[in-house]
Amino acid sequence: MRIQRVGVIGCGLMGSGIVETCARSGYEVVVREVSKELVEKGLQRIKSSMAKGVEKGKLSQADMDAAWRRVRGTVVLEDLKDSDLVIEAAIENMAEKKQLFAAMDELVGAETIIASNTSSLCITEMASVTKRPDKVLGMHFFSPVPVMPLVELVRTILTSDETLQTAREFGASVGKNVIVAKDTPGFIVNLLLVPYLLSAIRAFENGVATREDIDTGMKLGCNHPMGPLTLLDFIGLDTAYYIANVMHDEFKDAQYAAPPLLKRMVLAGHLGRKTGKGFYDYK
Repeated sequence: MRIQRVGVIGCGLMGSGIVETCARSGYEVVVREVSKELVEKGLQRIKSSMAKGVEKGKLSQADMDAAWRRVRGTVVLEDLKDSDLVIEAAIENMAEKKQLFAAMDELVGAETIIASNTSSLCITEMASVTKRPDKVLGMHFFSPVPVMPLVELVRTILTSDETLQTAREFGASVGKNVIVAKDTPGFIVNLLLVPYLLSAIRAFENGVATREDIDTGMKLGCNHPMGPLTLLDFIGLDTAYYIANVMHDEFKDAQYAAPPLLKRMVLAGHLGRKTGKGFYDYK
């Protein structure tokens, strides 16, 4: 099938980035949030992001205006009923996601694909509440979505070849490199990234080196664009803690166990850039 209209559930940091990317690629997009305030906040984030693109010469004003006309915000889930593809980018809570998947299954057309932007939760469990498990998959974008060139497709044992191929073509059409993983916690990127990040926390916690030297070592020694502790602050320590717990619950493997320091920083509200303080101070 050919995707023409995209519905996005959630207009936070990830959802707004997905909306912008789709609209700039020529798709009509309807994005739904739970309140008018959150809709307006998300739409303003999209407009500001595109305006920065214009300022940097990466987007023309005409293209920005055209993309903006393709975006519509709503608080009504039913406004997504004509979508060919629905991408759920709501809170990382399985009960919430299953409720949304069940509602969308009843609402959209029989051929519509329903995808989740989750970074760690089980896609098969979401598909289980629908009558179209063959048309459900993960579509994990990376932040910031308009900039990062990757989308990670997650195929369950029920996802059809046709659905996967349509998702591949869609990913390419929005300018992303497409990789495919099976439905296992962490998929490809976080499966490998999370143990590395947790090991960096343990090294700092155990006094192996200063935070600066840990980050500099990985930047200059492995040619990483940023060190692991800086990256954790960018991702959000609460997000990293949540993903680690999901993966540890599934695998029961010590490499995915959150270090005590990570737990205590989250409890203290030191979540990284978004709160002004994490491993580094951003205030």
